[in-house]
Amino acid sequence: MAGMDASNKQSVAVKGKRFLKETKSELKKVTWPTKEQLIHNTGVVIVFIIVFTIILSLLDFGFQELFSWFTNILG
Repeated sequence: MAGMDASNKQSVAVKGKRFLKETKSELKKVTWPTKEQLIHNTGVVIVFIIVFTIILSLLDFGFQELFSWFTNILG
């Protein structure tokens, strides 16, 4: 690293500038969702999380009771 000269550092700066310019260009090509699509998709995600949380909670409770039942029988 100590052997890097000014031309190497400049090329890193040029590469960084080109990267940022290309990134900005790519972001302009993105099709961004409308406000309605964003609200709908957010609602779908929230409902999915709630349903999945309920399912996992029921499974957790069931396995807890099953384990408790086994430990009482064997205990």
